[in-house]
Amino acid sequence: MNYILPLIVGFLAAFVGLIAPSMLNMTAARTSIEKGKKAGLQFAAGAASVVTVQAFIAIYFANKITPDIIKKLQTAAVFVLLGLALFFLMQARKKFKAEGKDKKGSTFFVGMGMSSLNMLAVPFYLAMAKLGEGFGMKLEIPYSLVYVVGAVLGAFSLFAIYAVFAEKIAEKAQFIAKNINYILAGLFVVLAAISAYNAFL
Repeated sequence: MNYILPLIVGFLAAFVGLIAPSMLNMTAARTSIEKGKKAGLQFAAGAASVVTVQAFIAIYFANKITPDIIKKLQTAAVFVLLGLALFFLMQARKKFKAEGKDKKGSTFFVGMGMSSLNMLAVPFYLAMAKLGEGFGMKLEIPYSLVYVVGAVLGAFSLFAIYAVFAEKIAEKAQFIAKNINYILAGLFVVLAAISAYNAFL
């Protein structure tokens, strides 16, 4: 169980964190439609490979945080998560556009490049690691490495789904974006409630 929990937390952190239609995962779908599923999966692998570095940095800093900082972060997390809930709620009320500028070059490296631009990834994986710790997840090696592996698998699985089912997702992009964003808004409200419980009780 000591190894299963960080694997599950890492997987769900990446999968849920990336599930809403965005430029990154919709590019995986577009690449698959325009260049074939193999190219789409290469993009997915490239994008997911960057998660290795992002999650590793996150888990490294998660181990350096003192109890006092943890308490402050738990308090801040309540407002951050509520902010994310509001953001996804607003996104759900907008019309989603799947189109974007086509990228040239190796789809693997294009995936790496686009994923590297995701500045919110490290703090997000750090927050999810600390949230997992609240449920009994250990953050030291080798458990932290299992968390990283779980995050990479979660990211690749999500991108691969967009690549493999690209045409169906593209057709339903507006419907998916709206409903997924409502679901994510609700999820972040629940996480905010959990963080509030840990911070104030």
